[in-house]
Formats: sequence, structure tokens, C-alpha cells
Amino acid sequence: MNYLYYLLSNRLVILVLLIVNILGTAYGFYWYGWQLADTPVQFLAFVPDSPTASLFFVIVLVSFLLKKNVPYIEALAIVTLFKYGVWAVAMNILTRIVDGSLAWQGYMLIFSHACMSLEGLLYSPFYRLRLRHLAVAAVWTLHNDIIDYVYMQFPRYESLYLYIREIGYFTFWLSIASIGITYYLTIRKGRLKWSLLP
Repeated sequence: MNYLYYLLSNRLVILVLLIVNILGTAYGFYWYGWQLADTPVQFLAFVPDSPTASLFFVIVLVSFLLKKNVPYIEALAIVTLFKYGVWAVAMNILTRIVDGSLAWQGYMLIFSHACMSLEGLLYSPFYRLRLRHLAVAAVWTLHNDIIDYVYMQFPRYESLYLYIREIGYFTFWLSIASIGITYYLTIRKGRLKWSLLP
């Protein structure tokens, strides 16, 4: 456990993760570009789910390098990184099942989003969350589900549209699971807790 602490708190490791997440965030917004182009302005903040999650984590990593905590952003980061990381992996696997094939970009997305879902969890001992921080992240996350599946602004996987009700149901419970996991790792008594940086 001490080795993991020193690895995650190493400034070079954090800097590498910061660069990777900046590049991933930029690519994510580029990937959503065609959908954002015809998205009503009031929904723009809720369409690019994964790059927004990684943008939250970019802010967290920058704050760590400055030896500071930003609890509201930390809560948003851990909840959304896990949720949308798992969601994208599941949707690309489902695309492979439905279509019978998956482009190389799909496999790249599976790998990158699996890593995304883990990185926020790994840094959970460094977060300083209280219930109010998690409450804000929960409202954001569940409100995003409403925008996605009531106003139909979800990320577009054309071949999966026939399963949109099932996907919406899955996504709601994935949100609940993400919020619960965040509570378990960051707020409950007896959780693992590390100092920010040596």
C-alpha cells in the first residue's frame, strides 16, 4: 500500500496523467464535435460526457500539483469518471454484439475508458469530500441522465438506438452505483485516507 501511495503521489506520475488527460479531453471534445454542432445551446454542457469527466480530473490533478484540494470538482471527477468510463466500455461492447464488428477506434475507446474509470478511484484516498460535495455531484449526474434520456441528448451510437430505453435504465442505475462507490471510498468512516503530497 505504501508503494501505491508513493507512486500515485509522485509529481512525475501526476504530470504524466495530467498530459494524458488533457490530450484525451481534447480528443473527446473533437469526437463529439459533429453532435455538438447540432445540439441546442442549453444542452451543450451535458452532451460531451466523457471529456467533461476527464476535464474535471484535469482540474483535480492541477490542484494536486499545487498541493490543494478542490472537493466539489473531486466529487464530480470521481463520480463521472467511473460512470462514463464504464458506460463507454459497455456501449462499445454492445455495439460489437449488435453490429458483429467494431472499428479499431472502438477498441481504443474500450481501453481508454476502462483506464478512465479506474484513475478516479485510485486517487480517492487523496480526496477531501463531505456529503455536500457528493450531493452536488449526484444532482449533476442524475440531471445529466434526464437531459440524455428525456430530452434525447445522449451520446449517439446509431446502431444502439433501438435499445435506448434499456440503455437509459442501465445508465440510471450506473449513476446510482457511481454515487454509492464514491461515498464508500471517500466519505464513510474508516476509509483509507492519505495526505495530499509528500
